Amino acid sequence: MAENFTQYAFTDSVKNVQEEYGTRHSYEKMEERSGDRYVLTWQEKAFIEKRDSFYMASGSENGWPYVQFRGGPKGFLKVLDDTTLGFADFRGNGQ
Repeated sequence: MAENFTQYAFTDSVKNVQEEYGTRHSYEKMEERSGDRYVLTWQEKAFIEKRDSFYMASGSENGWPYVQFRGGPKGFLKVLDDTTLGFADFRGNGQ
């Protein structure tokens, strides 16, 4: 990931549930190994370039989330460099 996603995903309430299920220790190791990365790994690049679809999410000016599906032929999603993705934007429903 471009950044260590665990700092966003593992809120205090999530950590509490991990403790409850006995998985917190494993996830602590994940947090330590991930550190603060700002580039895609070769494994992530390989995974991304094999996709024929993905979901793109954004937020409106009032904070409302919006998620769109994007699809195309395998490989339409490209890794342009270590921190940038590009894709062909095929005409959809005009939103």
